[in-house]
Amino acid sequence: MKKSSEKNTRLRAQANEQIVVGIGASAGGLEALQEFFKAMPQETGLAFVVIQHLSPDYKSLMDELLARYTKIPIQIITDGMPIKPNNIYLIPPRKNLSIFHDKLILENQNPRKGLNLPIDIFFQSLAQEKSKNAIGIILSGTGSDGTLGTRAIKEAGGMIMVQDDISAKFDGMPRSAIATGLVDYILPSSKIH
Repeated sequence: MKKSSEKNTRLRAQANEQIVVGIGASAGGLEALQEFFKAMPQETGLAFVVIQHLSPDYKSLMDELLARYTKIPIQIITDGMPIKPNNIYLIPPRKNLSIFHDKLILENQNPRKGLNLPIDIFFQSLAQEKSKNAIGIILSGTGSDGTLGTRAIKEAGGMIMVQDDISAKFDGMPRSAIATGLVDYILPSSKIH
C-alpha cells in the first residue's frame, strides 16, 4: 500500500484499452467528487462511473453540481447505455448498476432485501468485466459499502485508490477499504488523478 499526499498517480488510459473508473461515495461524497473532478484533466481516455448513495425521495442534482467543477461531459445512466471514454456517468436513485460488454445495466433496488450495497455491486461487476482495466476509488462515506468490491477489483488485477481519512468528512467507507490491506493509494480526493 502506498500512502502519499504528494504522489501524482496520473490516471490515463493506454491506447486500445477501455479503462473504467468506478467511484463510490456516500455521506460527504459530493465535496470529494467536486475536488476529484476539479483536478481531473478533461481528456484522460477514461470513463468515470459514479455510484453515490442517493436519497430515493429527492431528485438528484449531482449532474448540475458537478458540472460547475469539470468540463467532462456528464451523463445520467439509462439502461443499456454504452460506456465511452472521457465521460462521467451518474447512477440514478433507487437503482443498482452493473457493466456488461461495455454497456451499463440498471436494475431496480429491492427494498425488501434489506441493506443495499450499490458500490459493491458495481465494483464486483467492473472487476469481472474489466479485470486489470478496472480502477476503483472509494471516497467519503459511512459504513462499509465498497469493501467487497475492493477485494474483487484487486483479485482481478485492477487498482484501488481511497480518499485519506483526514480529508474524508466521513471515514467509514475509506477505513473499511483500507482495512483490507489491498489499497494501492491513499490520497486526498484532490490528489487522486
